[in-house]
Amino acid sequence: MKWLKRIVIALFSLALLGVGAIVAAYFYVLPDLPDVSTLKNVQLQTPLRIYSSDGKLISQFGEKRRIPLKLEEVPKPLLQAFLATEDARFYEHGGIDPVGVMRAAVVMLTTGEKKQGASTITMQVARNFFLTRDKTIIRKVKEIFISYHIEQLLTKDEILELYVNRIYLGQRAYGVGAAAQVYFGKNVQDLSLSEMSMIAGLPKAPSTLNPITSPARALARRNLVLMRMNEVGYINQAEYQVALQEPLVAKYHGAEIDLYAPYISEMARDYMVQKYGEEEAYTNGYNVYTTISSDLQLLAQQALRNNVYAYDERHGYRGPAAVLWTDTKPDNTQIQTELAKITAVQELQPAAVLSITDQQANVLTAKGETKVITWDGLKWARKFITDKRQGSVPKSASDMLNVGERIWIRDNGQYLQLSQVPEVASATVSIDPQNGAIRTLVGGYSFSQSQYNRVTQAKRQLGSNIKPFIYAAGLEKGFTLATLINNAPINKPDISQGTAWRPKNSPDIYGGPTRLRVGLAQSINVMSVRAMRHIGLDAAIAGLVKFGFNPNDLPRNESLALGSPSVTPLQVATAFNVFANGGYLVEPFYIARVEDAYGTVIEEANPTLACKPNNLAIQPSSDPMAFGNAGLETDAPIASCFEQTGRYAPQIISEQVAFLITEALKSVIWGGGDWSKGTGWQGTAWRAAQLIKRHDIAGKTGTTNESRDTWFSGFSPTLTSTFWVGFDDHGRQLGRTAWNSNGEKDQITGTEAGAKTAGPGWNEFMNNVLKGTPEVTAIPPEGIVSVRIDLATGKLTRKTDYTSAFEYFISGTEPKEYISETQDENSLFIESPADDLFQ
Repeated sequence: MKWLKRIVIALFSLALLGVGAIVAAYFYVLPDLPDVSTLKNVQLQTPLRIYSSDGKLISQFGEKRRIPLKLEEVPKPLLQAFLATEDARFYEHGGIDPVGVMRAAVVMLTTGEKKQGASTITMQVARNFFLTRDKTIIRKVKEIFISYHIEQLLTKDEILELYVNRIYLGQRAYGVGAAAQVYFGKNVQDLSLSEMSMIAGLPKAPSTLNPITSPARALARRNLVLMRMNEVGYINQAEYQVALQEPLVAKYHGAEIDLYAPYISEMARDYMVQKYGEEEAYTNGYNVYTTISSDLQLLAQQALRNNVYAYDERHGYRGPAAVLWTDTKPDNTQIQTELAKITAVQELQPAAVLSITDQQANVLTAKGETKVITWDGLKWARKFITDKRQGSVPKSASDMLNVGERIWIRDNGQYLQLSQVPEVASATVSIDPQNGAIRTLVGGYSFSQSQYNRVTQAKRQLGSNIKPFIYAAGLEKGFTLATLINNAPINKPDISQGTAWRPKNSPDIYGGPTRLRVGLAQSINVMSVRAMRHIGLDAAIAGLVKFGFNPNDLPRNESLALGSPSVTPLQVATAFNVFANGGYLVEPFYIARVEDAYGTVIEEANPTLACKPNNLAIQPSSDPMAFGNAGLETDAPIASCFEQTGRYAPQIISEQVAFLITEALKSVIWGGGDWSKGTGWQGTAWRAAQLIKRHDIAGKTGTTNESRDTWFSGFSPTLTSTFWVGFDDHGRQLGRTAWNSNGEKDQITGTEAGAKTAGPGWNEFMNNVLKGTPEVTAIPPEGIVSVRIDLATGKLTRKTDYTSAFEYFISGTEPKEYISETQDENSLFIESPADDLFQ
């Protein structure tokens, strides 16, 4: 009894000592214990995601990949896999599992090794949220107390939900949602039992058990997880055996990008960082929905690239990218290894020339495939000499290729083609006329080569794209589309530019007094200068400022009339939009809305609208951002136009002036006159008419001095688009060519210009955009009248033959005088002493 009494006292003393130690430890670490109540409102670090207007993922930014899930969204077998492996008694203990601790202690005492872990899921949550992974006694004590507090604060399901979303699973994946995407490219709900088991095996050692870097270890760990699930009864023997036989198929999957549009995603990323700060923008799980239409964006990207390829090939082949061998050919494996080091550029893939016959070449690709480039894919490759000179047409493959060369190839949709990385630059942007939503934006040929966004950052001379704005100011000053302006050499120079400045037409041909419609359609330079002289320089500048151009970019001399100002493509598209929507200057925007990680809208666009308050001419649609058919319904009203809180764009020109300029810009494409009578004439963009074959499009070519910049800007009733082509080196000219990309004589010879260089990109894009949509008939607005005029004089006529046509006028400005049947038309071609325009 004496010894028993001593033992009881000793045990009691030890118990008191233990309790005292625990209490002392608690108060010792208490000042450092975090406030676990923050777990109630925990903000998991989730990356920033950028989407198109139709919900296609464009890009993702942030160091940690995470897809937060509710516990009910996680498959039950995956939860069971974690429980079986990490904490089988999770729903039974209070945060610290005494059974698990004793089992781990026994294993360590009997084997001398730490083979059995004692950390519960709650303790892992405590460590992941509040502690470092340092292996110290103090950290373990803190972990125990924090786990106890967590169990008091949260339910078991809430703890488990935090665990499956927070746990690090390798490859920058945090949580099971991200791991399912990273390793298998699947949603978590689509994982097989074997795949779930592999993920559940990762928390112990995400690096050494990684199925991508250590597949053998990952497979063994997966099998152990399956065994534990079978042992605790989560799966039966048959399920265990089936999953055990499934091969390990994990591989790295990047973010599931649905739409590659890097320039607009970079704009959205920069916007979010500027507004919310880098830390918050990259970790708070914001979802940014842009105004970009995925369908239209793909069409714009392809049209720009095709156009750049066509220009590049017109100017000749600059030779191979490198020479891999000259004498002894390496084996194909070595060649393939070298090719695999080269990153593809858009559609361009590296290849090595293996052999050459008369008019074809055999090449090896980075995938180890041997392919044939036929003569159709080779014959374009005249030698590049300068931007203005190309070599003779090749006769055989050996004229441009040698065995051992590393070249670029691309599939153009019809055959494999020899290619090269273009040196020329290009940009395009498209805007919705009604509210300014940017539907497409391509800042360059390749974002991987250059992150310079030419749509918003590149200020380039506008060239003849400026003329519609000059003539719009003229219409406001009393001009009509029938006004005669003298198309004759200018003999009175602008003194501010020096006596040598005498603008000339391109080509240098003059036809005497010419109607304004024709002058704009044929981009006649001297007419634009004379029109601006009549308007006045100050009034012309004021007119351009109304269209959104910066007054600091507008020179105060007559070069303004020919497009000397330097502006961005976005400014140009915004200005042309005014003609497309009836005279309203809508503000371009590209962020439709921003949502937080839980789908709550925290920011939404409030665009300016091209309509007058309470304008009930068109019934509104149900969704102001839904346009159907890639954003191109023929009646695309904006519901917000009819709301009292809507923002309305300023109307900077009248609906009548916008209509008249639009009609003149249609002539840029369709020309006019009667071809059967020999009086037909072409506009500068006649190729658009040949391809698109519809009359509800309007546009304007633009070429600057010495062809350093080329433009095509135009619109349909539902979309305004601008294409620019030039070199980033402002001093480099686009040059000239007398051959086309097929190696044959080209009808489009001579200097590169807006119609030839930028126009084909616009033509291809708009043709594909409008395909399958009904043509919209233009309805003249109130205040527009149509009368028959004599085409030579612009006066009224009673004739109905090829010498006359109907013309639109703002009511009250139509001609009042009829042409005399005896009038001598030659008298109209005499330049006045004042060198002025004719009216």
